[in-house]
Amino acid sequence: MKLKPLFDKVVLEQKKQEQTTASGIVLPGSDKEMPMQGKVVAVGPGGIVDGNEVKMEVKVGQDVIYSKYSGSEVEIDKVKYVILKQSDILAVVE
Repeated sequence: MKLKPLFDKVVLEQKKQEQTTASGIVLPGSDKEMPMQGKVVAVGPGGIVDGNEVKMEVKVGQDVIYSKYSGSEVEIDKVKYVILKQSDILAVVE
């Protein structure tokens, strides 16, 4: 199955959050409140959304950081995805 986002939506493949640091320290539960990271797998066409023109700035293959509580989580073929608005993306990881 292939996901094709509409308007200003972006589909991200979720990356797993590290539960321990490189030195072996276990992170507390509050770490789950931090922003999440994902890889862009599909981008909508943009266009006019709510009367404003939206230009898509992210591209397929980019790693991005987004807020924990933004978007909708879906699971297809045992892979977790997040569908969210481009404006919910906080940063592109370079």
